[in-house]
Amino acid sequence: MHKFEKKQIIKNIGSSWFALAVNIVIGIFLSPFILHRLGDSAFGLWVLIFSITGYYGLFDLGIRSSIVRYVSKYLAAGSKEDLAKLINTTLFVYTCIGMLCLVVTAVLAFFVNTFFRIPAEFYSSSSLLIWMVGASVALGFPLGAVGGFLEGLQRFEILNWSNVVSGVLRAVLIVVVLQHGLGLLTITFITVALPIITAIIRVFIALHLCPILFGWNYVDRATFRKIVHYSSTTLMIMVAGRLKFKTDEIVIGSMMSAAAITYFNIGSRIVDYAGMVVSAFAQNFLPVASQSEATGNLSRLRKVLVVGNRFCAFTIFPITAALLILGKSVIEAWVGRKYIATSYPVLVIMLVSSTFMFAQSVSGRILFGMSKHRTWAYVTLIEGISNLILSIILIRYYGIIGDAFGTAIPLTCSMVLFMPAHLCRLLGIRIRTYLREAFVLPCLITAPLVAVLLLMHRWYIPHTYRQLAPQLLIAGVVYGVGLLWLYATGRALRTGELAAQQESASIDSDLSVAATPGLVKYSDK
Repeated sequence: MHKFEKKQIIKNIGSSWFALAVNIVIGIFLSPFILHRLGDSAFGLWVLIFSITGYYGLFDLGIRSSIVRYVSKYLAAGSKEDLAKLINTTLFVYTCIGMLCLVVTAVLAFFVNTFFRIPAEFYSSSSLLIWMVGASVALGFPLGAVGGFLEGLQRFEILNWSNVVSGVLRAVLIVVVLQHGLGLLTITFITVALPIITAIIRVFIALHLCPILFGWNYVDRATFRKIVHYSSTTLMIMVAGRLKFKTDEIVIGSMMSAAAITYFNIGSRIVDYAGMVVSAFAQNFLPVASQSEATGNLSRLRKVLVVGNRFCAFTIFPITAALLILGKSVIEAWVGRKYIATSYPVLVIMLVSSTFMFAQSVSGRILFGMSKHRTWAYVTLIEGISNLILSIILIRYYGIIGDAFGTAIPLTCSMVLFMPAHLCRLLGIRIRTYLREAFVLPCLITAPLVAVLLLMHRWYIPHTYRQLAPQLLIAGVVYGVGLLWLYATGRALRTGELAAQQESASIDSDLSVAATPGLVKYSDK
């Protein structure tokens, strides 16, 4: 890995985590402020509207992932004409998709009060909210192509810093307007307008970094077919992702109430914040995996899998442990004691299952980077359908807790029974070696943190941020000492058993892998 590339990866990860920290801090303080100003029903409606329009993301058709994939590939090959065809064709397709979104928005705005149990006082507001969010998403499609372009350039820091500025400005404006008595419509306008402005600014930055030729002659059918071939598989994964993580609020809103959405969202939102910490790290590995595949560097892909997921586990294991032990205190300090009884079980159920996924966040990026994600797409689509069916069945008997179980059971099955074996087979790694190298150290280093938190929890149970802070600080110091020891001894990055396995692999196997266009003998087409 070149020195410049290492610096860029460090810059990307550092800016990603900083942007994430800002986003989480804003969410921690802004969400309860909005909740208590609007009330349970209005806040639940706000969550519901964004959940419904979140399905517009399916109209992306997986194209953004193909932008990241092929921008990285064409830059590595120095093909400016192919790059121009990619961007121009993508912009044309996204513009058509944006117009389709406006048609869908008109239909949703007309029927929203029929499909969902929305309180009578919000009937007129709900249609206008749909229009506001839907129109911004439609415009965001062509503008959002720039985000994928910057990711392909591995300039995540530009995306991250612009998100920081936009997020802080959004929080300030929402606080000001709510303090002046304005309500749901105004904060929704602020929420959808700022990303559009940010995206326009990114366009000028991206074109300055890497000028692109524009023109109708660069809108190319062959490029479109190439994008569709890659992104069709991605679309299945996107559909599955929506079924897995974005149907809960819709199911609850159609079968229970807008207020019930709020109770569910509190628990699931905390899990989302935990996942964001890992995703901010893992997202940097897609272009790395794509470049490694393009150059035929299988050894590097193996190390990225093991070390990348090891660091994902280093990140998520202590967060999971802290939330399981202190989750009730976190909810009480965040939004109030009355939400503990219902939201904490949702938090536990969603967190345990999601940890299996978060600890393997790099695995998915490697599959995308290698263009070997078709089998995973089918598995995760089955998982998403199972999620929806189970949620509808279980919510009738157990309410929002049943909905949480409907998400957790299929997710655990796919991430425990399928993903590790699939990646190990693709990259030629023994699954026992992978599991030991990637996850034993994170488990061992988290154990002292768990012991310290349990001891302090027996001493006293915190109820406010001021009481939570010392426990989290002490646990963090204990965990930090363990991490420093790993780095000082070189164990954090060591892949001894994996390296030994690679050296002991047969020459015939290595030659066969090197001769195969997809890097590996196993076909995932």
